[in-house]
Amino acid sequence: MTLDIQKQIDHLKATIEDYNYQYYVLDNPSVPDAEYDRLMRELKSLENAHPELITADSPTQKVSGKLDNSFQPIEHLTPMLSLDNVFNIEDFAAYQQRLHNRLKDDAVLAFTCEPKLDGLAISIVYRNGLLEFAATRGDGKVGEDVTHNIRTIASIPLKLRGDYPELLDVRGEVFMPKSAFEKINQDAIEQGVKTFANPRNAAAGSLRQLDPSITAKRNLAVYFYSIGTAEGQALADTHYQRLMQLKSWGLPVCPEVKVVEEAQGCLTYYDDILNRRDQLPYEIDGVVYKVNTIATQQVLGFVAKAPRWAIAHKFPAQEELTRLLAVDFQVGRTGAITPVARLEPVFVGGVTVSNATLHNMDEIERLGVKVGDTVIIRRAGDVIPQIISVVLERRPDNAADVNIPEHCPVCASEVEREPDQAIYRCTGGLVCDAQKKQAIKHYASRKAMDIEGLGDKLIELLCDKKLLGNVTDIYALSKTSIINLERMAEKSADNLLSAIEKSKQTTLAKFIYALGIREVGEVTALNLANHFLEIERLVEASQEQLESIKDIGEVVAHHIVAFFANEENRIIIEKLLEAGVHWPTIENPDEDQQPLLGQTWVITGTLAQMKRAEAQQKLQQLGAKVSGSVSSKTFALLAGESAGSKLNKATELGIKIYTEEEFVTMISSIN
Repeated sequence: MTLDIQKQIDHLKATIEDYNYQYYVLDNPSVPDAEYDRLMRELKSLENAHPELITADSPTQKVSGKLDNSFQPIEHLTPMLSLDNVFNIEDFAAYQQRLHNRLKDDAVLAFTCEPKLDGLAISIVYRNGLLEFAATRGDGKVGEDVTHNIRTIASIPLKLRGDYPELLDVRGEVFMPKSAFEKINQDAIEQGVKTFANPRNAAAGSLRQLDPSITAKRNLAVYFYSIGTAEGQALADTHYQRLMQLKSWGLPVCPEVKVVEEAQGCLTYYDDILNRRDQLPYEIDGVVYKVNTIATQQVLGFVAKAPRWAIAHKFPAQEELTRLLAVDFQVGRTGAITPVARLEPVFVGGVTVSNATLHNMDEIERLGVKVGDTVIIRRAGDVIPQIISVVLERRPDNAADVNIPEHCPVCASEVEREPDQAIYRCTGGLVCDAQKKQAIKHYASRKAMDIEGLGDKLIELLCDKKLLGNVTDIYALSKTSIINLERMAEKSADNLLSAIEKSKQTTLAKFIYALGIREVGEVTALNLANHFLEIERLVEASQEQLESIKDIGEVVAHHIVAFFANEENRIIIEKLLEAGVHWPTIENPDEDQQPLLGQTWVITGTLAQMKRAEAQQKLQQLGAKVSGSVSSKTFALLAGESAGSKLNKATELGIKIYTEEEFVTMISSIN
């Protein structure tokens, strides 16, 4: 029995050390943190049950990490310890009870809480106020000298300010802000080189560059969280006050740091940070609680590699391991065939995930993924789950290649790939039931004809019952034909028919958008409406005429011409007009009526006085283009309540920011 346990322990130790090497030395972890944490907990559990099998080289007996021979070793003035973790409320309650038991009293405990930054731990030594050297954590006792690179980080002072200690060894976390991460990966894509998997890897890779000029371009940042050694200056009696001392000496401290009392205060802080996680300008993977009073910290002391007075409360993992069971292919409104991964269900990002997007065949080729592979799945916030990498060492012998089908999985029409395009398409057009349904859903959607009550499920049902074959059939629906449908009572039938009748009064821009022409979004539809003024003129427009319009290039013009060249599409438009769809006559807009022409705006946060769609429509009517992301080309940002990363990025880029009140005032002055 002991021999079997020894084999398990040896296997776990070897696996964990291999993952440590990939994480700390190669900066290329092959498994998510959650898998690493599981293996470490399993090893701890076995060693606790069999203490005679614990050896000095076990990962549980040291802070993980090895030196890279590219950097000079440097010994820490005091060891850089790591933190133990809890993963749920029960674990944290047990931890707090252990604190009270060790202190032998029930006095109220205050904790300093802070986000657990997802970056690279660093120790920086200042002597007489001047930055002397900086080192990575390494093995906790000896790290790597990265002084030259640390000096390139703008937020790290080369000289302290105020009444600082003669000798200060300060610990912090180097990280890459989300905005910098997006830029570095965008640059990598444009240059055709490998992108970083996440900001943590990007920060580690940037800090450990042999050429400091490369590090200087990466826009790294740092927050300091503790003091290792201080001589020649009295330190405050609480952890929070010591952080404020660091701040007074010119060292950045996370603005989210807060002092709370007991378990309830900690858990309230945890929930707050978790809810705002996606809006923070940096990646975090949990929060850290530290007993605030230094005297109490000293009483509690340390275990082998971690302080008893501090604990990390990890968030639900955003990355997890699972197995790719199959790849299905879905057909969209424009015939685009999208591969969808069917996964062994796994809990990640707070939900159970069994499907993930694979985007297109180019993405499958880039990942090198095969059916049967063990993959890393990522789900952050409301982002659609996606496969980010393959764990090649776990690939089974029977792993199967993923191939695009030669025929549409819905209508069996041929599948083709356009030149220079990553997307394959079904050639069936409106013969394909999948495209018919999607076209009707798009036509009825809020941004198109806005037919309230005609949702996706009802459209599916109406199509299956042969009551809808294309969008013109919407206006042929009668109370008699729909009253007996599932969940369709008399009142809901009346409401639906009323909404259908109401939709007949629209705008030319909305009508063009509702037709579902490839590459024609709301902004392009508005441009077309303002240019041609009448649907008949647009239908007859040539490729050259279309390309002369601002923001319409060769590809979009081709799709528009092809759409109207299709006789069936022309017939559908005629039938819609005969059914009573109409719009007000458009006067030819001039520059005085479109004072925002050429400007790109972004809307973020919650608006109180109007819906975001209404604000977008007002901007577009005045000639502005409304984008979903902030860039250097953005003219202005409209920021409502709870604005997040877009507001942070706009601030960094120096872009004009309007509050809702300022926006309403501006619109009123124009009108």
